[in-house]
Amino acid sequence: MEIAIMIEGQNGLTWPRWQRIATAVEDLGFSGLYRSDHFTNAAPPDRDSLELWVSLTWLASHTKRIAFGPLVSPVSFRHPALTARMAAAVDDLSGGRLTLGLGAGWQEREHTLWGFDLPDLAPRFNRFEEGLEVISRLLRSDTPVSFGGNYFQLRAATLLPRPTRPGGPRLLIGGNGENKTLSLAARYANEWNAVFVRAAEFTRLGARLDALLRAAGRGPESVERSLMTGLRFGRTRKELEGQLSARGHTGTGLRKRGFVIGVGEEVKEQLAEFEKAGMQRVMLQWLELDDLAGLEALAKAVL
Repeated sequence: MEIAIMIEGQNGLTWPRWQRIATAVEDLGFSGLYRSDHFTNAAPPDRDSLELWVSLTWLASHTKRIAFGPLVSPVSFRHPALTARMAAAVDDLSGGRLTLGLGAGWQEREHTLWGFDLPDLAPRFNRFEEGLEVISRLLRSDTPVSFGGNYFQLRAATLLPRPTRPGGPRLLIGGNGENKTLSLAARYANEWNAVFVRAAEFTRLGARLDALLRAAGRGPESVERSLMTGLRFGRTRKELEGQLSARGHTGTGLRKRGFVIGVGEEVKEQLAEFEKAGMQRVMLQWLELDDLAGLEALAKAVL
């Protein structure tokens, strides 16, 4: 099982912080670094935020080993043709290390503040499906692509230069929706990313995805399985209890929501449960952007 780090890009991410974290993640041996694509948080106060694709372009050219990508980039922010162009270029720049995580969009506050349209759930997922079709066809087709949708249109468009990696970057679809999200993953994704679920629920959702993949004529092994979840890690019991207390949380309550919580190798033991459930990759949410010593301690405990 691969162990990667995920950060919230809208939670005070600046260039110095991004550069330090990226260097640390690569040097410490984590498999990857992933970040959210948000303009701001769901509730005030607003904090510093680096634009997603600008930050990933820097990462592609200043790291050598780690995988990376958005968890996830909503089609509500950018036309899918633009996303496909940027993703192909960044993937080539990195030597084929980008995973393109895509989503329908959900956070109402940022869409209102910045003037992006966020339709009701049904049309939102219809737009997402069209976006997936546009992106996948542009990345995977060597011939001109035409598409006439309700939200997006192409007229003999060809993505040039062609992606160096056949088919372009891997597509990841994140979410726990049993019907729409998993069915879209079965049709388009190379990787399905569950969000904040316990091991038993991960197993159940994975079985549902298997059935949808077979119905779509794909084998279950054709889609990798990963999890993005919260982490509360302490170098000592006192430090861990302080983290929980500062946020008004209890370990029991967070574990019910799928969080990984512990001191030292307790984290590794919990991750082993997910590995038994079929998880191939975990993205642990690291909220303390300046705590590189804690990140180093985590690496020593779990890698």
